[in-house]
Amino acid sequence: MSDSNIIEVNGLNMWYGNFQALKDISLTVLRNKVTALIGPSGCGKSTFLRCFNRMNDLIPGARVEGKILFDKQDVYASEVDPTEIRTHIGMVFQKPNPFPKSIFDNVAFGLRTNSYQGNLAEAVESSLKRAALWDEVKDRLNKSALALSGGQQQRLCIARAIAIEPEIILMDEPCSALDPVATLKIEDLMRNLTEDYTIIIVTHNMQQAARVSDATAFMTMDDDRAGVLVEFGATSELFANPRDKRTEDYITGRFG
Repeated sequence: MSDSNIIEVNGLNMWYGNFQALKDISLTVLRNKVTALIGPSGCGKSTFLRCFNRMNDLIPGARVEGKILFDKQDVYASEVDPTEIRTHIGMVFQKPNPFPKSIFDNVAFGLRTNSYQGNLAEAVESSLKRAALWDEVKDRLNKSALALSGGQQQRLCIARAIAIEPEIILMDEPCSALDPVATLKIEDLMRNLTEDYTIIIVTHNMQQAARVSDATAFMTMDDDRAGVLVEFGATSELFANPRDKRTEDYITGRFG
């Protein structure tokens, strides 16, 4: 595993009870890059994303085989605390989910939970600036986050995720509930965030994958409806010259 790889997935299999959701997936994620996961609905993209920070552990009957190495540490090793993993691998969900608290308290939430010892106001301001939201909310930090627009709420959730200084941010279709203008703001933000973070994004929008990602993984379902990895590589190469006909059929709209 080279220093440019922040994550290495080796032979990952995942089940919900008796149903195998992911089958034999292997890939590497480059540090400070955007990696996109694309594929038809139901092919396991979100399930795979949630394996990185062990969110699937919260689902009864879920189990994993294989390895996910994060900075050379197996995140599924018995001595690893899933809560600790989630401080290093943050998550932004499909639907903006700000807490019913003030804008300030949303961003400060993780810092307070982790007993942050620094200047809380400075940390909140820094996170909001990095999420490209500070100028829009600096005069109403004590107002409810629920009063923000959908796009602002999603950028607030990104600010909340980066406040605790994770190394990786997982994004599960972060723009699917947003209008085109808000979507472009999130996409610009993603590119800027790679200066400090690694981003893995699930998206149904192939144009978005082509615009924002450095590497793309195309997934589909096998005959047993398990998610499998068809092709993985540099985004420009995968879109311009797919090696597998299934990839070509999907990105040209012939199926999916």
